[in-house]
Amino acid sequence: MIDPRIWLFWAFTMLVAASEVRNPLYILWLLLVAWIVEIRWALHRGQKIPWSFRWGVLLIPLAGLFNGMSVRIGETVLLRLPSWLPLMGGPITLEALVYGVLNGMALTIILSAFLTFNRATPARDMVRIVPKAFYEAGVILSIALTFFPLMLRTVQDIREAQMVRGHRIRGLRDWLAIWLPLLMNGLERAVRLAEAMVARGYGAPFPSGSPMGVQFSLAGGLTALLGGWLVRLFVPQHRDAGLGVLLLGVGLILGTVWWVGHAHPRTGYRNRSWTLWDGLIGLGCGVAAWILIDPFSWVDPQALYYSPYPRLLLPDFHPWVGLGLLGLLIPAFAKRSSEID
Repeated sequence: MIDPRIWLFWAFTMLVAASEVRNPLYILWLLLVAWIVEIRWALHRGQKIPWSFRWGVLLIPLAGLFNGMSVRIGETVLLRLPSWLPLMGGPITLEALVYGVLNGMALTIILSAFLTFNRATPARDMVRIVPKAFYEAGVILSIALTFFPLMLRTVQDIREAQMVRGHRIRGLRDWLAIWLPLLMNGLERAVRLAEAMVARGYGAPFPSGSPMGVQFSLAGGLTALLGGWLVRLFVPQHRDAGLGVLLLGVGLILGTVWWVGHAHPRTGYRNRSWTLWDGLIGLGCGVAAWILIDPFSWVDPQALYYSPYPRLLLPDFHPWVGLGLLGLLIPAFAKRSSEID
């Protein structure tokens, strides 16, 4: 199995890639990578088509149509709607449709990446990657992830018990015989869990340092993060300085979270060891993120930020960038725990 932190790193790298890149060739490249990894890790038994593909078939055309009917920029006019139509009247251009399709493809990539992360990472591993500073959120997440499957199983048991008694669901009123036992069962389970948590000392106070210092540190980190991002976005001549400020803000936030979490000790029953696949996937994601944030000197950064306006032209494709983005495909070759001899 892949370490959950590596899965999270991979999903966020896919998120950054889908958000940064607008070149149609790279977007299609990333979409194929996301679908291959999802097919490898996220398909249920008997399922042949990824869920993100089903959503993408609906999402991509809708995004293109919405952008085409709301943006009037572009030289290639396909048709003109009557001007008396509110918000939709006017020309529909090929460039606007293409840009909307690119946005839909980016959303599909993000959806596929996090569906894969959710399906490939067990609930217990998701809880482990929650920082110790947010242990309350980790407990809530573990309870929610545990209770939801139990609730579905309870609904099925109640329906089978009611069917044995001759109950049939024909309308909304017939669901009352299902919801009342489900509500009573959920309340009883919640009370038992609360009593068990109190008996084990949950909620006991821990020393967490100076609250004022934590607040100032987080505020400074968020300010630096936002400032560096805005500099990179709106002041291209100072992109390197903006990147430095952005990384400083990230480091300050991570340092504060570690400092607060250091006061909350955590023990593990079975610690996961670092494997070769974890290192390879992390290296591939790091190379892809480096290419997106700071491309090679011989690669034009504008090639990543392709825009179809004002006239649609064929985008550039740099083989080295495409090869670097293939590092995100490494999880498709890793083995599941059940496949390891």
